[in-house]
Amino acid sequence: MTSEQNAELAKFSRLAERWWDSAGEMRPLHDINPLRTDYIDHRAPLAGKRVLDVGCGAGILSEALARRGATVTGLDLSPELVEAANAHAAGSDLDVDYRCISSRDLVREMRGHFDIVVCYEMLEHVDEPAYVVDDCAMLTKPGGDLFFSTINRSAKSWLLAIGAAEYVLSLLPQGTHDYNKLIRPGELARWCRAAQLEVSEITGMHYNPFTRSAALAQSPDVNYFLHATRPDS
Repeated sequence: MTSEQNAELAKFSRLAERWWDSAGEMRPLHDINPLRTDYIDHRAPLAGKRVLDVGCGAGILSEALARRGATVTGLDLSPELVEAANAHAAGSDLDVDYRCISSRDLVREMRGHFDIVVCYEMLEHVDEPAYVVDDCAMLTKPGGDLFFSTINRSAKSWLLAIGAAEYVLSLLPQGTHDYNKLIRPGELARWCRAAQLEVSEITGMHYNPFTRSAALAQSPDVNYFLHATRPDS
């Protein structure tokens, strides 16, 4: 693992104890979580499904998926975040299987196991996002669904997701995002196709920090979701 990737892990590990504070540094994740959970559930109903949450952090999305009736495995490389996730799930009386291993290691154990694989707000924080997309594809069973969300690399996203969110409004810690690691929709779609996935939809998301509300948007110019499927064949 590169020193740069270690620095990314350390940055988020330091937030482990405050991850579930809906008024703290992870406030935007708490605010958008109902929308991002609904986005999955409306396109691939969660009840009774085996779901993998790649880059689960301390489990905000994983718990929401479990509450919708899914059998959830959460994956993160930060021991501190996995520990916080396990503690919160236990206190919430939820059964989520959290793993502190890489997606590539999980492929060796559970290839083609999951009905749904989700990778939200994670690809822009890794050195080789295309490899993660490939892992997600291998972990999904034929006919299964995959969901990604990330931030577009555009002037508007730098202004809103970095300049405003991190330096003006202090919604996120400064340095949370590196502009050069942001991902254009066309790039993510290309990685999906290279992993033998079919891209079903790319949808923008708009977040209003003042009303603490999120909604789908036509343009993926800042935040966006991508829904893909693994063909049956």
